[in-house]
Amino acid sequence: MLTGAAGFIGSRIRAALTDKGHEVVAVDVMLDAAHGAGASAPDGVLDVDVRDGAALAAVLPGVDVVCHQAAVVGAGVDASDAPSYGSHNDYGTTVLLAEMFAAGCRKLVLASSMVVYGQGRYECAEHGTVDPLPRERAALDAGDFEHRCPLGGESLQWRLVDESAAMRPRSLYAASKVAQEHYALAWAEATGGSVVALRYHNVYGPHMPRDTPYSGVAAIFRSAIERGEPPRVFEDGGQMRDFVHVDDVAAANVAAVSDGAGGFAAFNVCSGKPIAIRDVAARLCEVRDGEPPVVTGQYRSGDVRHIVADPARAAEVLGFRAAVDPRDGLADFAFAPLRG
Repeated sequence: MLTGAAGFIGSRIRAALTDKGHEVVAVDVMLDAAHGAGASAPDGVLDVDVRDGAALAAVLPGVDVVCHQAAVVGAGVDASDAPSYGSHNDYGTTVLLAEMFAAGCRKLVLASSMVVYGQGRYECAEHGTVDPLPRERAALDAGDFEHRCPLGGESLQWRLVDESAAMRPRSLYAASKVAQEHYALAWAEATGGSVVALRYHNVYGPHMPRDTPYSGVAAIFRSAIERGEPPRVFEDGGQMRDFVHVDDVAAANVAAVSDGAGGFAAFNVCSGKPIAIRDVAARLCEVRDGEPPVVTGQYRSGDVRHIVADPARAAEVLGFRAAVDPRDGLADFAFAPLRG
């Protein structure tokens, strides 16, 4: 069973699973924020809310693996988003886990996120690996965007984050993804079940949601170019991220569905090729012949400076390696269709 099957990522996973010969029970509740007001489920997708135990109980018999993509996504607009994240992401996952147990299904592939890592991983030349303090407003106002060592004030260098890093959520969405992982881990230990948590990094690709407060930055840049405006890049644009194509995310899910290990395991799903946010905007402008991006120096309180993943564990254990180079993928994305 695939939840969130009509979504940006879920629809690509459904196609990839089907291509590999899996029989997919596809469900989606068709939330307005993801699909637009009044959207109906596409052919072959059942209108099921994962918070509805009775509806799940009707479709779970005979299911061997649940691939759980359904979620409210994005960093959130303000604190009023908290109940939505808690309801759809966390309560929905607990209902799903309970109904899986009742139906005898013992394997879950969970869509998690890089946001569970919080600020990422940093190293000081003097003091080694350190956990930086949140950036101060005075420094941000002065255009000093990099983290400083909490021990001596030295500049820090970002490093790849692996799956052993502590989870330190810094947004409402991140808190809900950490909770999902914790519930799934406890369920696996209580039932003898298997959980593969896939920590997606910045996913992009065709049919990504268009410019909304919950959209990814690549879609926001695309929308600006289409309006004839230069993309506006916050801070100095040097924020490092990993952009992973949606088809690679689908491939990671196919690999996870076939993984035979028990217990709980988490994996980064990333391209392995870090890229600065300003370079993402510049690549889209280059391909679209748009105005070059404007680096504004503006910032949002609580934004993470650098978060870049280590792809080694997914390659070693799942055999997953991203196939799409971000520069090539972003060039294709520059003209790809977007959702509503």
